[in-house]
Amino acid sequence: MIEQVYRQRVELTKIIEIHTGLDGTQMTAIPSLFFSRYSNHTGPNYGVHKPSLCIVVQGMKEVLLSQERFRYGPADYLVASVNLPITGQVTEASSEVPYLALKLEFTPSEILEVLREFEMGIEKKENTKRGMYVSRIEPSLLDSVTRLARLLETPKDIKVLAPLIRKEIIYRVLQGEHGGMLKQIAIEGSSTNQISDVIRHIMNNYEKSFKIEELTEIANMSVSSLHRHFKEVTAMSPIQFQKQLRLQEARSLLLSESEDAADIAFRVGYESPSQFSREYSRMFGLPPKEDVKRLREHQDKTINL
Repeated sequence: MIEQVYRQRVELTKIIEIHTGLDGTQMTAIPSLFFSRYSNHTGPNYGVHKPSLCIVVQGMKEVLLSQERFRYGPADYLVASVNLPITGQVTEASSEVPYLALKLEFTPSEILEVLREFEMGIEKKENTKRGMYVSRIEPSLLDSVTRLARLLETPKDIKVLAPLIRKEIIYRVLQGEHGGMLKQIAIEGSSTNQISDVIRHIMNNYEKSFKIEELTEIANMSVSSLHRHFKEVTAMSPIQFQKQLRLQEARSLLLSESEDAADIAFRVGYESPSQFSREYSRMFGLPPKEDVKRLREHQDKTINL
């Protein structure tokens, strides 16, 4: 089994190397499949982690969800079952042995389709669990992922075979140690599914103020149940979740547009520029203007290397 896993990882490493000439994350010809390559450690990268399976074939990565740290490498895989604002960082990489990884995004409807097609057992009353986890990778999962990536060598097969292998991959993940948690996201009426509806609402309206009663109505929960289940899934409260979305979007806008920090603060939902600046500094380590200057200098340095 060890030799089998080694061969699969070697093949997957070669495929990712072929399709990632430059550092960064790149789309592939297979829908929802992304490859990443980094030749150096990266600083903290902020973003929303979509529901997906992530596998590192070379190097190491850390993901921070609120105060909870997930570290994974070639022996593991990471799964996110809902959209989660996170901080990610490549911790092991070099020009000689670059960090190489893949991400396969999926949807709750795809999970539900697999559950129905394979008649997998469902426990509706299962307790709410964290929407992100790391597990040891099994040869069967690594094999199916390798076969999916291998389709890039025969593009004419992608349309027919990729959807079938995607189903197999989801099936393997559902069969894994923490697969029960992933099932819950697709089951209408489960606490996890109800929280995912709240997450979707906050993401679509992050710049607007909300009353907790709006969220309890969406989730069909009491205030105390909503707070408890939301924190179990996301490791943060609804307000903290919204704040992270606002600050991440503000940072992106500051980098791409010429508006000043006060205007951006109002666009993402802050009523007080001073409060925005304080919370921005707390999250990113510097006030908006200084942080953007640092990021742009880093971008220019990277381009000129």
